[in-house]
Amino acid sequence: MTAGALPRRFVGRDGIRLAADVWGEASAPPLLLLHGGGQTRHAWDRTGPRLAALGWRVVAPDLRGHGTSGWSPDGDYDLDLFADDVRALVAELAGPDERPVVVGASLGGLSALLAAGEAPVAAVRALVLVDVAHRPDHRGVRRIMEFVRARPDGFASVREAADAVSAHLPHRPRPDDPDGLLKNLRRHGDRWVWHWDPRILDSFEGRTDPPGRAERVLAAARRAEVPILLVRGGVSDVVREDIAEEFRAGVPLARSVDVAGAGHMVVGDRNDHFIDAVVPFLEGLA
Repeated sequence: MTAGALPRRFVGRDGIRLAADVWGEASAPPLLLLHGGGQTRHAWDRTGPRLAALGWRVVAPDLRGHGTSGWSPDGDYDLDLFADDVRALVAELAGPDERPVVVGASLGGLSALLAAGEAPVAAVRALVLVDVAHRPDHRGVRRIMEFVRARPDGFASVREAADAVSAHLPHRPRPDDPDGLLKNLRRHGDRWVWHWDPRILDSFEGRTDPPGRAERVLAAARRAEVPILLVRGGVSDVVREDIAEEFRAGVPLARSVDVAGAGHMVVGDRNDHFIDAVVPFLEGLA
């Protein structure tokens, strides 16, 4: 658990246990933070307290198969399962007259879009999509998949894992203390491995942009009929400028903003600039 956060447990589809951190007053309006594939709730460790200080009750769960949440018993991680988990989270957070804002990065954003725009519709107030749109650039997705598949046997030390991350994200300043990665790693025998179910990769392989998904996601975004902000990494190789423009053109209630110097991992790359980008949008919802 992150300092200043309170632990909470939710139940997703088929009874899957979802671990979460919560910041802010219980009476504050709810804001749900959903991390990307291969991350954990700790991707929001700096974001959650900042948004809570601005008057939100911030909830950051580990998605199924990630961090300390439960793993799918059969190893299935189809996108619809994640969307159903989002529906369960939103239903528990929503009040009689209050709907949560959902901020989703990559996998979290796609899951939120389907939950908000396809039946049974999750009652969300607004969506913030962090470097995810209706379709990705295949070259960027390929680069990420090559990175996560590169070390199936894990790492001998945390520093070795930090070296791998730095090589993968050369634009991001390397932290002085590699132990910050411990929240994203777990022990497996005498090795350190990423803190998610390795079977996720088998479910994702070949499904990152299957035929018809772009049209499906665009249709869901339109049907959601809520304000949508697409926060694109300025140097992202996953959501190019033209892809963001396609999304804006196809979704009347969507607008976008770029975070300069950030790649696909916008929050990890430029957290302060990310918050600067989303706060005006959140304030406009009042």
